[in-house]
Amino acid sequence: MARKRSESEDGSKTPGRFAQLRAAFTMTRQVDRAVTWWMLLGFLLPVVPLVTVGVLENHPIYFTLMSLPIGLLVAAVVLARRAERAAYKGLRGKQGASVAVLRNLRRGWTLQEEPVAADPRTGDRVTQVVGRAGVVLVTEGPLPRVARLSDQYRKRLSRLLPGVPVTVIHAGDDEGQVPLEKLSMQFVRMRARLDKNEVVQVSKRLRAVGAAKLPVPKGIDPMRVRPDRKATRGR
Repeated sequence: MARKRSESEDGSKTPGRFAQLRAAFTMTRQVDRAVTWWMLLGFLLPVVPLVTVGVLENHPIYFTLMSLPIGLLVAAVVLARRAERAAYKGLRGKQGASVAVLRNLRRGWTLQEEPVAADPRTGDRVTQVVGRAGVVLVTEGPLPRVARLSDQYRKRLSRLLPGVPVTVIHAGDDEGQVPLEKLSMQFVRMRARLDKNEVVQVSKRLRAVGAAKLPVPKGIDPMRVRPDRKATRGR
């Protein structure tokens, strides 16, 4: 017997469209109290004129029935927009917020979620994304600190990948930084500089170098680290 569409592969029921909208509304309203009034305005915006035309044309029932789906659609669009803003507001100030946004980039971009450069004391980090526009470094943290952190890694990439464009985007709410809600648009605006084969070669090169070189914590000189004698006994 075929399974119902509302059931997933493991037998658990997936929420229907109405349940999803209700959950989205509940979560959004916790952050955005005005979402109810904006949705109501969006619903009435097409309904009121169409109902008015129906009354004037002596077809109130027809125009009312026609206006209701349009009003519901506009209200759903308003909810989606407000929910997106609420999600960005909830991410603001949290470590790894830019990664959560970068996961939703369109096809053609490869995101490395683990930071390629980071300061464990301050939480500053640099995330790497590869695509046809080249290598993009997205920073998190106060601009003066992350600018130095990203500049060091950018210089390494320039030596490792000569001729490959390397772009730095500073994500944040301070002056000179890109807000989270506008971060994805920065990638949309980038012009393609590499073909698909070049992107593959760049990704392979970065993976090979990343696997060959393990990160060393700051302040530790690997040439002066003494071996653990207890761990080497019996060999």
